[in-house]
Amino acid sequence: MLRQKLASLLSFREPAIALVSTETGPREGYVFERLELEIEGAGRVRAFLTRPDRAGGPWPAILYAHSHGGRHEIGASELMDGRSYLLSPFGPLLARAGYITLCMDMPTFGDRDEVEESAAATAHIWYGTTLMGQMLSEEAAALTYLTSRADVDPNRIGAFGISLGSTLSYWHAALDLRIAAVAHLCCYADYATLVELGAHDNHGIYLLVPGMLRQTSTGEIAGMVAPRPQLICLGEDDELTPPLSIERALAVTRPMYARAGAPDALEVFLQAGVDHRETAEMHERVMAFFQRELRPGS
Repeated sequence: MLRQKLASLLSFREPAIALVSTETGPREGYVFERLELEIEGAGRVRAFLTRPDRAGGPWPAILYAHSHGGRHEIGASELMDGRSYLLSPFGPLLARAGYITLCMDMPTFGDRDEVEESAAATAHIWYGTTLMGQMLSEEAAALTYLTSRADVDPNRIGAFGISLGSTLSYWHAALDLRIAAVAHLCCYADYATLVELGAHDNHGIYLLVPGMLRQTSTGEIAGMVAPRPQLICLGEDDELTPPLSIERALAVTRPMYARAGAPDALEVFLQAGVDHRETAEMHERVMAFFQRELRPGS
């Protein structure tokens, strides 16, 4: 029921997806693929994929949702080039660790940045849909592409992201039971509390979901992931996630994991003195989390 309610709020509907072309090249210790995917209603979309360069498989996979940071021209390139608030690019790192990782340009980002985010969000609202819903629908299609690959184990697919990518990852996991585990950084907060504190305008217009706070909350959305494993990493000095907003969101998410009989499947790491960025401690926890939950060596 909760999942259907969220899907309705977002106008979530997975579009058809097809692989148009692939350019493959070996790199140092891994293989890089540049993909062109045809998505129903969106046309051709750029995506990047990294995979292990050794015998074995099928491999566990991670659907990597890129961040925002006001840099619409970057998009999926983040997988290979990283960002200023990431310690290093995740694509090569995860491939060498035994994962296949896919990242696709979201609407208004990367090769799709010819449309302004505000224009896309406004058009969606006028039609009674949401930009966030389009992003999540396309992430579901990207997951379908991943499951279609012979080198991917469909039972071991996780989701990961920071900032915008964080929200996309755990909202997608709430909607899509195919995601076995989700880890996310720097974007988990109770939105009603953000409004109360006057901190809500720090978030992008992509996140406008009309009527959301009358129907649900981010704490409830994260709780829909239960009983599947979830790692939440946050800096206590991040203006996007003030401590009170984190506390109130967790007050909803934690009981939902308890009711699902899986309180220990929710791991929360709060780091004092840290703003909107990945730290070495967060990085270590993310890698250990996926190692434990997706078992890349098995």
